[in-house]
Amino acid sequence: MTPWTIKWTRRAHKDMDSLDVPVARRVVRRLEQAAGEPARYFERLVGSDDYKLRIGDFRLMAILSYDTKTILVERVDHRSRIYDRRR
Repeated sequence: MTPWTIKWTRRAHKDMDSLDVPVARRVVRRLEQAAGEPARYFERLVGSDDYKLRIGDFRLMAILSYDTKTILVERVDHRSRIYDRRR
């Protein structure tokens, strides 16, 4: 199966820069793994077109485009903060 293309928003880059290096590596590894089969790893948020990817206590918020096979990463943060900061 062909992996999907991964694109990052400016905000997601800033989020990654603020993470500890080992956590950031885990996020990237998990995202690359999920790019092979996004439907298996991502869950749709209730009442939204966005999807979440769980990485331990951290969450990655993204938009999945099935037409272009693109994952647009919007945010990455701890699960205690990610949902409040999205609004």
